[in-house]
Amino acid sequence: MAMAMAMSRSNAGRGIRLMSTSGWWKAVEPAPKDPILGVTEAFLADTDPNKVNVGVGAYRDDQGKPVVLQSVREAERRILGKENMEYLPMGGSVKMVEESIKLAYGENADVLKDKRVAAVQALSGTGACRLFAEFQKRFRPESQIYIPVPTWANHHNIWRDANVPQRTFHYYHPETRGLDFASLMDDVKNAPNGSFFLLHACAHNPTGVDPTEEQWKEISYQFKVKNHYPFFDMAYQGFASGDTDRDAKAIRIFLEDGHQIACAQSFAKNMGLYGQRVGCLSVICDDAKQAVAVKSQLQQIARPMYSNPPVHGALLVYSILSDPDLKALWHKEVKVMADRIIGMREALRGNLENLGSPLSWNHVTDQIGMFCYSGMTPEQVDRLTSEFHIYLTRNGRISMAGVTTGNVEYLANAIHEVTKSSEKELKAGAV
Repeated sequence: MAMAMAMSRSNAGRGIRLMSTSGWWKAVEPAPKDPILGVTEAFLADTDPNKVNVGVGAYRDDQGKPVVLQSVREAERRILGKENMEYLPMGGSVKMVEESIKLAYGENADVLKDKRVAAVQALSGTGACRLFAEFQKRFRPESQIYIPVPTWANHHNIWRDANVPQRTFHYYHPETRGLDFASLMDDVKNAPNGSFFLLHACAHNPTGVDPTEEQWKEISYQFKVKNHYPFFDMAYQGFASGDTDRDAKAIRIFLEDGHQIACAQSFAKNMGLYGQRVGCLSVICDDAKQAVAVKSQLQQIARPMYSNPPVHGALLVYSILSDPDLKALWHKEVKVMADRIIGMREALRGNLENLGSPLSWNHVTDQIGMFCYSGMTPEQVDRLTSEFHIYLTRNGRISMAGVTTGNVEYLANAIHEVTKSSEKELKAGAV
């Protein structure tokens, strides 16, 4: 009897505990859709045969198909069955990192000879940015980050989740669809001394608007005057112009001027390794001893986040960058990708002008890289989607990688149709 009563009390206790565990997550609401990934979801759900996706930030060939580079395929063939799948160190592949920083800073850069660069493998460019944001918060807790308007939307999320206060600085000029250089420089001058600034090394996302070499030199000079800290996000090295050295020019200018910079690199776009999530974060230090200390701290930050990075992508990047023949083939393929995008810019602008559009479309070819900041309003973008089944983000950003010889005329006609606006709208520069 006593045993039965004890079991009854035990079951009752379990029942009470089960009841008490309900409703833990009642307050959780569905998260808003990502503005970029949500475009792809909508595109995939559309059954119209003429649908076009110019929202995705991934390279496509002229048939609209994903591309795996020959250099990557050859690297895969060479490493197949020859490498183990053991954990990498917290800082990732040392060999891959060494080749990455050579690509960013130059083979013969003094900072490399002096071993002043603390660098770790990261989870592509996003992971590199997040590592640096956490590093900034931990070791400069009083600091904030200045972010350009506009920028890649995820930049705001990254520094927000690292609890780093954010400010913004002027970058894009809507009326000219170019760089608002005067306002940018004013913001640099007016920011408190020693501020952190996020800079896009090349092919600014989403605008495709980059400073000229002379403008970069002026920016660098003013950073020295104000003792600002430059953090470069370089997601498109080689992919913008087809020349990896040219696309790293901003970084080289800052190096020549003696800045200590940090740089996030990604191999998603320029090697087509989107799903491999391979990148690099590097921080230039005072000397070799400091570089060792900084690297150790970056590794400690990585440890509770993801422990260590994946190995396969790192092997591919190292194999390509360390082999002269594979590297030459890769450079050739990068230029082919960049040239195709440049060609599609010319074709889109040409088609729009041939349609007799009263608007200037010079910015389509003046901008560079994967994205064209078209200047279309959210309402015009909505019409493109609802009437023509053309998908892009509502800020009017067109991924030129999604434009092909097969759809460029259709795209131009649709854009021409939705941008027929009143004279008042045109004069106000709304389009």
